[in-house]
Amino acid sequence: MSTIDTLKAAFEASLTPTPSVISIGLAIVLLIPIILHFIFSATTPYTTLPSVLLVGPSGAGKTALLTLFERGPLYHNNNPAVPTPVAETHTSQTPSTVELAVSTDRPTTTYRTDLDATGATAKKFLLIDTPGHPKLRRHALAHLASPSATITPSLLVSPAAQKGEGAETSKSKLKALVFLVDAAALADTDSAALSSTAEYLYDVLLTLQRRFLRRSGSRAPSNVPVLVAANKLDLFTALPAALVKSQLEAELSRIRKTRSKGLLDSGEADGEVVGGEEGEGWLGAVGSDKFSFKEMVEFDIEVEVIGGNVVGDGPGADKWWKWIGERI
Repeated sequence: MSTIDTLKAAFEASLTPTPSVISIGLAIVLLIPIILHFIFSATTPYTTLPSVLLVGPSGAGKTALLTLFERGPLYHNNNPAVPTPVAETHTSQTPSTVELAVSTDRPTTTYRTDLDATGATAKKFLLIDTPGHPKLRRHALAHLASPSATITPSLLVSPAAQKGEGAETSKSKLKALVFLVDAAALADTDSAALSSTAEYLYDVLLTLQRRFLRRSGSRAPSNVPVLVAANKLDLFTALPAALVKSQLEAELSRIRKTRSKGLLDSGEADGEVVGGEEGEGWLGAVGSDKFSFKEMVEFDIEVEVIGGNVVGDGPGADKWWKWIGERI
């Protein structure tokens, strides 16, 4: 039998609906899509969403703000005299992450806008709420120190996750940081709330400053703008944003002097030079008398103070949402 006859016979056999031919055909139909899926999933990277880190002391309203952006107003307005809670919030012990979307072509939209209904082009991002308790702050600060400016939500708190025990490996590009403060609690210059808030903010800014100074060569890491969100402006005792800014700057100046004196005393005792290269242990411009947020521009850190409130009557949270949208 010639080669042509052999090929002809094989072709005719493949077209004959025998059980073996049907089995082979089904196997091909089922296996090819699975093989292609594994090939493309292995070669095509998944989209990494940008992220915004929400930090601040306990009680400032971080979880309430996260819930507001995710679900809308926290209280029904049917009866303003007796507001009815839509969602209860509580002090966070672990990070919470929600996926949100902001309009890229309609700057007037707010977190209440239905982007699908308006036909707006949306860009998704992750909002990560971190615990404000002093014992839990170090985990967020450790991730801010990374030159790659990436955030792994599952690794922010869990020590087991930091050791790789069942931890997620996905990372998100950190685009901005929102530091929420209680504007009503900062009214008293001698209050523990002002001291605690400024101490945390000092650590956040110093961590970002050190991250900039430790860049490799002349290539600086991507900047992380900071929004100091003065919350609870619906309260009569709350300070306006301008006074919150001045109060924090004054307290940060005091903390800087106290810490530098402590480092100096320690360095003199050990016979070492304090501060290291480029004044790494000093927040802001080296040698300046009074601290100002403008000093952070030298380290590619933009700091803005904007007032608002999560619940009650007041300016609301629209300005904070707009600030986030402009940096995603």
